[in-house]
Amino acid sequence: MNASGIPASITLAQGILESGSGNSDLAKYANNHFGIKCTSEWKGKNYFRDDDQKNDCFRVYKDARESFRDHSEFLKRKRYSFLFQLDKNDYKSWAQGLKTAGYATNPKYPDLLINTIEKYQLYQYDQPESEKQKIAREDRVFSEINQNIPKEKAKFTPVETPPTGAKPILADGTYTVVKGDTLYNIAKRFNLTVDQLKMLNEMSADGIKLGQVLKVK
Repeated sequence: MNASGIPASITLAQGILESGSGNSDLAKYANNHFGIKCTSEWKGKNYFRDDDQKNDCFRVYKDARESFRDHSEFLKRKRYSFLFQLDKNDYKSWAQGLKTAGYATNPKYPDLLINTIEKYQLYQYDQPESEKQKIAREDRVFSEINQNIPKEKAKFTPVETPPTGAKPILADGTYTVVKGDTLYNIAKRFNLTVDQLKMLNEMSADGIKLGQVLKVK
């Protein structure tokens, strides 16, 4: 937080939402709490699982700390640059700004973040900064963002295609399960947690069947 200017509460809330409170396969087996995929410059270990494509490649981290650090680096991109002008304890503006920048398509994403922060009082980990500290931090982070701009396409935009035979979300807010689908990748595709998807569909178990119709809205 001090190095990047991202509120600690925002990073923690995103990790909770995107990893199902640390219970997703990616978090448990790859220490990957944000679903960051392999890209051309990634030199670490890989974890393969079905997501947008069959056997999508995800980064494996040695521990959760490394995953959280990489996520902060991921946000140092031109599209998110305006966020780093916010105070590093302004979690509400950050939550709204992430949606504005296109981090998530779910219109309720800011509310999910803010509700998670306030439910678990994650704001207690945020710290204010003086105007002098803010200016120094902005100068440092914007220099890094500017250096990243020429690399962004290769670094942050892996080629992704939807699963073969995948059916789009229907107007009534449902999705039909196709081969290769899991609760995790369906939840991630529609910006939900696994628990939220199960709650929407009144499910007690994690199993799904080919052709099953799930509510995703």
